[in-house]
Amino acid sequence: MGERGLREILDDAAGGVFPPSDGSVTVVSGPSPRDTGVMSFSAHAVVFTDEDPAWVRAALAAAPSDPLAAPLCPPFLTALAERTGRVVNNIDLVTVADRLPGEPPLPLEPIEDREHPRVARALRYRDDVRVFAVDGGVLILGRGVAGRWECAIEVDPQARGRGLGRALALSARHLLPEGGWIWSQQAPGNATSVRAFQAAGFRPVGAEALLVMGRP
Repeated sequence: MGERGLREILDDAAGGVFPPSDGSVTVVSGPSPRDTGVMSFSAHAVVFTDEDPAWVRAALAAAPSDPLAAPLCPPFLTALAERTGRVVNNIDLVTVADRLPGEPPLPLEPIEDREHPRVARALRYRDDVRVFAVDGGVLILGRGVAGRWECAIEVDPQARGRGLGRALALSARHLLPEGGWIWSQQAPGNATSVRAFQAAGFRPVGAEALLVMGRP
């Protein structure tokens, strides 16, 4: 893949151009001190870290699992976490959608309070954080891994089952401040969230494990 950074790889994937499905692993530098982890596409993984690539490949070779699965398997992720002094946050499905013109379908109000719990949590993982609220839910936008725009949603228990999650995810596409793509991660077991984002036009592109400093 040549000397290409994670941001270029992600931009290509968002546009439908993926790394070769040849079972190989690409190792690139972490795009920022905050960003360390693994992005797995179909039969190709990208490990982004400032650790020695030779160590990464040796740790992958030592993992007692299928080589295709090794980058996202617990043995390698545990070794990488110990090596970097980090904690594995989660293994997520990664989805992406393009920006939509016009106003969002919900009457969202911005939350300006930087001490708000949802804002404070988002600031641990993202820059340029913007949080919006509507009756029953919250939408979070910010620049995450490699500077990509990311979104997350929260729906209150009493507001579930009414399509609010889909409407919040769709609103994120309208509120994207700039650029062509907005990303989101969903826990694979959270089928409700996975369905909501896909119903809002987010396409699956791979899986991702981020390693974070301190307790997630």
